[in-house]
Amino acid sequence: MTRTRPLGRLLVGLAGLALWLASGLADAASVDNLRLWAAPDHARLVFDLSSPARANVFSLDNPRRLVIDLDDSQLNASVDRLDLEGSAISTLRTGVRDGNGLRVVLELEREVEPRHFTLAPNDQYGHRLVVDLEYPGESAVEDPIDPIEAMIREQEIAAERARSEAVAQGRDPSDIAAAPVLESSQPHPKRDIIIAIDAGHGGEDPGAIGPAGTREKDVVLEMAKRLARLVNAAEGFRAVMIRDGDYYVGLRQRTRIAREQKADFFVSIHADAFTSPRPNGSSVYALSQRGATSETAQWLAASENEADLIGGVDGSLSLDDKDEVLRGVLLDLTMTATLNDSLTIGGQVLDQLGRVNRLHKSRVEQAGFMVLKSPDIPSLLVETGFISNPDEERRLRDGGYQQRMVEALFGGIRGHFQRNPPPASLLAWQRDRNRSPEGNEYRIQPGDTLSEIAARHGVPVAQLKQANELNGDVIRVGQVLRIPRS
Repeated sequence: MTRTRPLGRLLVGLAGLALWLASGLADAASVDNLRLWAAPDHARLVFDLSSPARANVFSLDNPRRLVIDLDDSQLNASVDRLDLEGSAISTLRTGVRDGNGLRVVLELEREVEPRHFTLAPNDQYGHRLVVDLEYPGESAVEDPIDPIEAMIREQEIAAERARSEAVAQGRDPSDIAAAPVLESSQPHPKRDIIIAIDAGHGGEDPGAIGPAGTREKDVVLEMAKRLARLVNAAEGFRAVMIRDGDYYVGLRQRTRIAREQKADFFVSIHADAFTSPRPNGSSVYALSQRGATSETAQWLAASENEADLIGGVDGSLSLDDKDEVLRGVLLDLTMTATLNDSLTIGGQVLDQLGRVNRLHKSRVEQAGFMVLKSPDIPSLLVETGFISNPDEERRLRDGGYQQRMVEALFGGIRGHFQRNPPPASLLAWQRDRNRSPEGNEYRIQPGDTLSEIAARHGVPVAQLKQANELNGDVIRVGQVLRIPRS
């Protein structure tokens, strides 16, 4: 029988301890990098992890701090180079917690509402812990719409909804009074037409990446800024940027911002990608009520919508005061009118883009993009080109090419609103003031239908629709129709 001497037992014990410690270190998560993005209404701090780690996030006062504890984790990155400018964080400190954990302390300059979540690995990143610091009461846009302008826009929307509700309930829409802003006794508001400009992706989500390393989020942000400058330089128009820096905005939050800013139109700018470098050309998408119109559109819609897993905020049109059947009918009426406008504008944008770049699709495609699902704002998603195509990637980086693309994009949008200006807008006022004395234009009144207007002026409905570039029979109170000679 062999006996283990005391020294032997000690060596065996030390070896076991070493193996246990090594095993524990192997299971510990390593924080390999920290990334921070600052937005007007929030900041986002991302921890790049070697493996999943359980986190506990809590706030402390006097002084104001946010503590982030990660169990069984160690820091393997330098935090000294983290740029805190523009965020609520004044200082970031780290330390060891309970021997095998990591503690990160954020010293804060303002009140925040924190939330955190984890993300699984994707094509660009591994495991991540995301900590959002939301600023209570702050707007997501730096220059929000004027309250008076918002009130005028809201009155227009209320009048249209009241008319739609009357139709849904089988009542005569002529009983619905026009909004006060349309009364002749009131000064014309001459409001700006609000264009919401959405640069796709951003921050944690780079979007597609070209063969030369060009990131979609950078290209589309530059185009969005160029488009905003064009819009703001045009009389009677005003731009609202959904994001104006390198940070992420959830897909539902993008449409929520547009609705809060009373946008008349929403355009989301992207750069397409495919597994092969061969596809090229520009595309324009509108929302489909019955699903995607092609396999390509369906695949693309799914991949874009997946980005909302980065951390969007839920939002929906409030119809809480309506019963279930009426809610469905109202949404259907609203979506039909909005979709018709989207398709009309999309056709004009596509025509303009075709003068700058080859078209990948010769007609407006339709798919279930989440950013297009605002029921009361006409919306388009524009794929400016294939960043996965080396030639188009090179052009998409070129400032002159970007400028020509956004000029074409705005040309299509502006052309539509010059022909169909919202009733309270400056463009509508200018059009009414310069209206031809021959009376070949007609402003729609409550209760009007397209067939009645056509019969009253002795022109075929088809000819009236063609003259005003209408895809359907939906018309709006205050809209001015051009009456063609019969």
